[in-house]
Amino acid sequence: MCRSIKTLYNFEPPATEQEIRAAALQFVRKLSGFSVPSRANEEAFEHAIDEVTATATRLLESLVTTAGPRDREVEAERAKVRSALRFGTASD
Repeated sequence: MCRSIKTLYNFEPPATEQEIRAAALQFVRKLSGFSVPSRANEEAFEHAIDEVTATATRLLESLVTTAGPRDREVEAERAKVRSALRFGTASD
């Protein structure tokens, strides 16, 4: 799937509407194959983003867990470490 779509569930503070919409945009771009739709497809593209955003919001609001919320800073640091291991680090 699209690497730029990040996990949004169980974070403190919770995912914002903008974060959910950004993930929906990436998802619709991936499905459609368009980074920017043509004028003829723009309305359908925007409608799809709105629908995916609404569905994702409902999903995130309905999920339950007994685990404590994750810390965004800790998760970002873990992602940096994974990236460094995967791609190597730049030399001095």
